[in-house]
Amino acid sequence: MSTVTVSLDEIKQTTCQALKAHGASEWIAMEVADAVQKAEANGNLICGLYYLESYCQQLKTGRVDGTVEPEISLPKSASVKVDAKFGFAQPAFARGLPKAVTVAASAGTCSLAICHSHTCTSLGYFTEQIAQAGYIGIGLTNASAVVSPPGGTKKVLGTNPIAMAIPAKDGGVHFQFDQSTSAIALGKITMAAAAGESIPLGWAIDSEGNPTTDPNEALKGSLVSTGGYKGYGFGLMAEVLAAAMTGGVNSVDSGALKAPEGKPHNLGQFYFLLDPEVYSGDQFWDRLDTLKNAIDEQPGARLPGSHRKVVTEVTIASSVWESTQQLATA
Repeated sequence: MSTVTVSLDEIKQTTCQALKAHGASEWIAMEVADAVQKAEANGNLICGLYYLESYCQQLKTGRVDGTVEPEISLPKSASVKVDAKFGFAQPAFARGLPKAVTVAASAGTCSLAICHSHTCTSLGYFTEQIAQAGYIGIGLTNASAVVSPPGGTKKVLGTNPIAMAIPAKDGGVHFQFDQSTSAIALGKITMAAAAGESIPLGWAIDSEGNPTTDPNEALKGSLVSTGGYKGYGFGLMAEVLAAAMTGGVNSVDSGALKAPEGKPHNLGQFYFLLDPEVYSGDQFWDRLDTLKNAIDEQPGARLPGSHRKVVTEVTIASSVWESTQQLATA
């Protein structure tokens, strides 16, 4: 496979231009492009440029509104609601986060609901921003149904990611994780199918409920929850908070997220902002250090997301970059 090395700045600039060329306003395009750039920097390929063509197509067809201004309200004293109005999740979060931080600073906690939005792709992109603002960030969202319940064969839940980011005492992020509650993200299956590769047992079942290593049979069947019943419980938690709490669509009623046409995604994301010092003061940081030291003393072990390298450029498939450039000149 032919590859090319591209700077992250160029990825962001070209992504922004592509989104604007397909109807997004300047500030909205910049917010989405920032998320794409971050995904590529972290090697999270299925949430980066992989999604750009879909974004552009759906801007053209009106499946996502690239010009709408999100609406912020406070239903309760420690609750912030952002109505994305069928626009992108990134600008809706950008509008709501400052208000949520202000509320959390006063109340010690805040719940932030992003309602009626496009898919947010990388959930950790948002919880990381909460941690960078000095708060523990917990996030949940849902997606199109691809996961069957244990013992079943029909798709009920999406990959339904959960994410958590912990701030560092002196600023920045101490550690973070972002993971689907399915055994694997759906994009890994579709990428394996496109490449003609097999998948490990334990990722999915076929339409008859049998474990499979064939990604095409997996796509006809369903994914399974990570850890069986345990992951299934977390998937249900994400479904309730992301769909029921926000008034968003249930996974079973959500259409294919990358399809060019169709109803708006109408998905929700639900976040908690928690002041790390509100109950135990500096003991929070002491306990965090104890945890870190116990893990770091073991060779090969680490807190998730704690050893990320800062990069200024990445190597990507030439075909992906060529497609990106073409979208920017459409």
